[in-house]
Amino acid sequence: MHLTPIQIRGACPHDCPDTCSLVTEVQDGVALKVRGNPAHAHTHGTLCAKVNRYTERTYHSERLLYPMKRVGAKGSGKFERVSWDEALSDIATRLEQIAAVDPQAILPYSYAGTMGLVQSEGIAARFFHKLGASFLDRTICSSAGTEGLTHTLGGKVAMKVEFFAESKLIVIWGSNSITSNLHFWRYVQEAKRLGARVWCIDPRRTETAEKCHEHIQLLPGTDAALALAIMHELIAHDWLDHDYIAQHTLGWAALKQRALLWNPDRAAQVCGVQAAQIKKLAQEYGEAAKRGEPVAIRLNYGMQRVRGGGNSARAVASLPALVGAWKQRAGGLLLSSSGMFPVNRAALYRPDLLTGKTPRTINMSTIGDDLLRETSTEFGSKIQAVIVYNSNPVAVAPESGKVVQGFAREDLFTVVLEHFQTDTADYADYLLPATTQLEHWDVHLAYGHTDVMLNQPAIAPVGEAKPNTQIFRELAARMGLTEPCFSDSDEMLCRTAFEGAVDFETLLKDGFAPLNVPDAPFAKGGFPTASGKCEFESKVHGLPDHLPNYEVASSDARYPLAMISPPARNFLNSTFVNVTSLRNMEGEPLLEISAQDAAARGIADGSIVKIFNDRGTYHCKAQISERARIGVVHGLGIWWRKMGLDGKNVNELTSQRLTDMGRGPVFYDCAVQVSADVA
Repeated sequence: MHLTPIQIRGACPHDCPDTCSLVTEVQDGVALKVRGNPAHAHTHGTLCAKVNRYTERTYHSERLLYPMKRVGAKGSGKFERVSWDEALSDIATRLEQIAAVDPQAILPYSYAGTMGLVQSEGIAARFFHKLGASFLDRTICSSAGTEGLTHTLGGKVAMKVEFFAESKLIVIWGSNSITSNLHFWRYVQEAKRLGARVWCIDPRRTETAEKCHEHIQLLPGTDAALALAIMHELIAHDWLDHDYIAQHTLGWAALKQRALLWNPDRAAQVCGVQAAQIKKLAQEYGEAAKRGEPVAIRLNYGMQRVRGGGNSARAVASLPALVGAWKQRAGGLLLSSSGMFPVNRAALYRPDLLTGKTPRTINMSTIGDDLLRETSTEFGSKIQAVIVYNSNPVAVAPESGKVVQGFAREDLFTVVLEHFQTDTADYADYLLPATTQLEHWDVHLAYGHTDVMLNQPAIAPVGEAKPNTQIFRELAARMGLTEPCFSDSDEMLCRTAFEGAVDFETLLKDGFAPLNVPDAPFAKGGFPTASGKCEFESKVHGLPDHLPNYEVASSDARYPLAMISPPARNFLNSTFVNVTSLRNMEGEPLLEISAQDAAARGIADGSIVKIFNDRGTYHCKAQISERARIGVVHGLGIWWRKMGLDGKNVNELTSQRLTDMGRGPVFYDCAVQVSADVA
């Protein structure tokens, strides 16, 4: 008898603005296929190539199925299977011993391996709050842009993504939407069919740039200069909405003076582009708005991974208010919509469990340095234990040579919750198998749309894998943490996250529930700033300005090439690197380099090159590509180190310096030299 597969609704857990609604087909307890939910308007029944292969990842032959204990040297990747009881008992004992002296010597390290509110920090935050462990400053992706947006618009707030389909001019700023924001690109295509003009601003000639009407291929870290020059032209030609500026903005007189210093010729010199192109963009943007046509900016986080990243985000976020773009539902800006979700974080993460404790904060972007610090008055206790979940710091953190040194410390007790034996897992003392999205409950906000998403488990956990929540519950029990909140079920946590704001029965039935957000949220001002206005001038940060990169590459410099490290098309950060079909599509680690820069160095297409600076050396294959402008190379990432030619990846070269605001990393503020490998 042939049984029809059952359909289980879920949500994509990965760090992507689309946050798709999933349908998993299950038969006899086995997930057969994952597809996009056709009932969810944003997903539209379509998934990216990565998540289309989610069952391949869940049932991967190298999936971690049992708790493992290290038996070889740190980094050797040698483990033996142990029972959950042995692993959790030993981990609890070790953490108790450290906490008895100073719980701040224990550090959680996590990020966006899952974007779910429950499996990310649902029980983990409660556990670490109760211990009094060090806080982790989770900065590695978006904190500079977040702070820039907060000090301009009041938070991570935005226009609704679906209304880009009605825009008449769209500026895609620092986003390769075709590969990293697929469903947004569908709205762009709709707008193009209705006659919209589409511009792309990106140092790399991406797949998205190729499909836009115009591409401004500026130098990395010069976005604020470009935005200020656009302002200059809006002022010079009076393409301004004076009423909106007067009623709904703060600091206009000062910003006007600043912008008038940035004529297109000056900005063109800084950005490495033609002044005529800047003038053309400003004219199209300003005149369209003046005609009453909606103009919209899709800003993304790549542009804020430089010294002046926060200032750049503030400058770009100021543009819509100048032309009154916010007055129409198809106008404004979208960087992130996540601040529009009313998450009940206090009830979910229970900061009250700190009971007066004020632990220090460790920045995840400087983990390389911090793991190597000794006890001091300034730093506090030496880090003695790291619990890693939803992250792979050995691969993704900057200046990874130091990160490796830190995790290789014999006196550092490291526990890693994972699906696979990643670069970081190789350095674990205990490796604990975690469930994938098909095997647990979770609830999600989004940063690219305004629907709450529910994930229901489609299959039982594979092997002996446990949800992150259950692992921390069992650790808490073994350490004598008896508060009732550690017994909350995952479904209860899902209900708690949006309690009173979203109907949970709708989530159970449909898998998603739209927020009640106005179509044009800032048509009449009402920004979530202290003033209620778009704040061009901040009490904390003053006016937005262009800050040159820490490492300005020039032909006469020791390291004359600027290097950015955008994601490879078929990976998501370091996730999916070990999925065979996706890795086969991606091929191998590459450095994209222009023909002129390659010729000057005697580099042939497909040859092995050495990329280096004072922080390290990295070898990979060169690809001579029109995607790279002269003076800029692209180290596509993020490959696992163990898959590199020399056991390294591109983060061997990135620095631990931090952005102007938000304490974020400067991955794209990195000067290097490249030579033909003659070894």
